[in-house]
This record gives sequence, C-alpha cells and structure tokens, in this order.
Amino acid sequence: MKFKVRTQEGELEFKSFGEVEQAWLMGLVGPDDELLEDGKTSWRKASSFPLLVQARRTGEQAWGGSWFLWTVIGILLGSAALWLIKDGHYLYGGTLGIMTAMVMVHVTVRASQRSRPHGVVTSSRPPSPARQRPPSESR
Repeated sequence: MKFKVRTQEGELEFKSFGEVEQAWLMGLVGPDDELLEDGKTSWRKASSFPLLVQARRTGEQAWGGSWFLWTVIGILLGSAALWLIKDGHYLYGGTLGIMTAMVMVHVTVRASQRSRPHGVVTSSRPPSPARQRPPSESR
C-alpha cells in the first residue's frame, strides 16, 4: 500500500510502510510530518503511528547505540585475558576469557534481534507472527 508523506520541504511518495519506516529511521521523516495512507482522506502525524514511534532512530548505522562500546569492552577484556594467561595466571585469564566470550555472545544475539523495518525494504523473510503489523495490514 502506498503512502504519501508531507514534510516542510514538500511531499514524498513511498511504495510501502516499510519504506516509510526506513525513511523514519534515517531521519528523513520526523514526528511532526504527516502521512496519508493510500485510499484514506485524512492526514495523520507520523508520531501517531506506533510502529514508527517504537522504531529505533539508530537505523542502519553499524556503530549506532551502545554496540560499539560493548565491542571495545570485549576487545579490552579479551586482551586482558590473553595477557593474564601469557603471564602464567591461567585460572584468572581463563575465567576472564570465558566471561568475555559470554558477554560477546549475548551482545551478538541482542544485535541480531534488533528491530527491522516492515515490508521488503531490507529482507524478503516473512514477518514474525508476534510483530505488530503496519496499518495497511491490520484490517
């Protein structure tokens, strides 16, 4: 379903809600901009769409949010574990290495589960049944 977005700079047309969400994530669509769903007559503020409000503003940035910080911490802790093992402190180095591995696995799993835009913008997989549907599919 097509959407029109009215901003201060003008109007944009998107082929799906997924494209609107992608534009939201990149900052091209703001909370005060207005959206018109194909077949509707009234414009709605972008901030009135729960799926847009819940979407993270970090978008597709590789180092957005705290992932970069966790990666640096993991590298530092892993280096400390290797140094302890090299220095002969096998118990402390091994324990720190295992703890570092557990934290990095947790961070990796959380990063892979982050929110993705709706539609076929970034993925061709069918949406999860637990995920909210865009307004055009919620009828």
